[in-house]
Amino acid sequence: MTLEELYLTVSIGGLVLLASIVGTRVATVVGFPSLLLFLLVGVAIGEDGLGLQFDDVILARNVGTAALAVILVEGGLTTRFSDIRKVLAPAVTLGTVGVIISTVITAVGARLLLGFDWQLALLLGAIIASTDAAAVFSVLRVLPLPRRLAGLLEAESGFNDAPGVILVLMFSVVPFVFKPEHAFTDLIYELAGGSAIGLVIGYLGAFGLRRIALPASGLYPIATFGLGLVAFAAAGDAHTSGFIAAYLAAVVLANSGLPHRSATRSFAEGVGWLAQIGLFVLLGLLVDPSELAVDVISAIVIGLVLLLVARPLSVVGTLIWFRVPWRDQAFLSWAGLRGAVPIVLATFPIVAGVPDSSRLLNIVFVLVVVFTLIQGPSLRPIAHMLGLISREATREIQVEAAPLDMLDAELLTMTVQRPSRLHNVTILELRLPDPAVITLIIRDGHTFVPEPDTRIESGDELLIITTSKTRAAAEARLRAVSRRGKLAHWFDEYGELE
Repeated sequence: MTLEELYLTVSIGGLVLLASIVGTRVATVVGFPSLLLFLLVGVAIGEDGLGLQFDDVILARNVGTAALAVILVEGGLTTRFSDIRKVLAPAVTLGTVGVIISTVITAVGARLLLGFDWQLALLLGAIIASTDAAAVFSVLRVLPLPRRLAGLLEAESGFNDAPGVILVLMFSVVPFVFKPEHAFTDLIYELAGGSAIGLVIGYLGAFGLRRIALPASGLYPIATFGLGLVAFAAAGDAHTSGFIAAYLAAVVLANSGLPHRSATRSFAEGVGWLAQIGLFVLLGLLVDPSELAVDVISAIVIGLVLLLVARPLSVVGTLIWFRVPWRDQAFLSWAGLRGAVPIVLATFPIVAGVPDSSRLLNIVFVLVVVFTLIQGPSLRPIAHMLGLISREATREIQVEAAPLDMLDAELLTMTVQRPSRLHNVTILELRLPDPAVITLIIRDGHTFVPEPDTRIESGDELLIITTSKTRAAAEARLRAVSRRGKLAHWFDEYGELE
């Protein structure tokens, strides 16, 4: 490659990246899923658009696998263990056993309704069985779900990529011979081995970073992120699951009290966005739109089987033992978002040489596009309909502020709605747990610092600073007073999540 070609390639890449970032802002305003925007950018500059030819499936698989590892590390580094601790068991069960149930049911549907042979049917089921981490994490950033439900969704998306990849690799063997007893032992070995490697690297990395003084603060986020990628590679070299190793190592590192936590999260989110944009644009390039029309009906049929049968049965079948509320189960059944993961997994059987497997890529691409358009915009209305989103839920604000980071502090915002009994309560009467404090009130477009005798009014937006340790207690107190007034504790109202 000459320097001129290098400059041209970098220019095109930079323009595509900037266009994707600007488009993300527009997509967010109009409620259009950003992942579809990135896919469409890839399609637009591809063979049927501006004419850029790309058909290297092996490169797409390798780059896609690395990008998924980056996305999982980012998800782990932005996960609070306190959010997923109580739902860890159901999340692991849903992310493993649930994937198997979805795979089997979808495969039966593909066999009966589409006439696929068993290898292609099982492959299709395994490819689309797991939810997409990038899609789920992006939803959780803007949808103020209850902690238990958000944690369950987040942990499931972090765990279920691993069994999905393992199943796809099992079914991609040519000639196809499936032995259930060997498949079960292989699945257990890869998941257990990957989990062990991820936890060990996470704990060792946290131990080392707490005791090594790096010459620049900017090196801590890079080192933390690098440890997640080391876990992914080490687990892969050991023939275990690199995906689960990367996620668990990142979760351990994020919750070990390491310095510069806010900077690490911001760095992780930036790298995660870069991986998402590059991955979706690449996958959009790989697909030839002129070949998709013949598989549209097949994609819609199998998507309906997944959305209306396989996903609900996998949720009910795995969570029935954990007494998860029916409203949560209903939302989880609908919120099984698919994105880049199925498209990347669809390249595995093509590389392995499975006959007629290229058709799976077209089916999965159409399925992701169509059902993301259906599911993505509908999540907020469905959450409201099920009563899962409180109108006065606090939302975290990410800010770059060293004092907040040093104090392990967090900045929250909350809007006081009309029915709330926070109305007319003074700051002093609110009695937030120390050191939580309302630092600013925005009222009718004007901002001011409240005094102890300042009365809160309906429509106020409150800015609250609290620490990680007192955040849950502060949110509980706000909910309690909002429900029963300043004497909430006299009515045995302690703001517990419903």
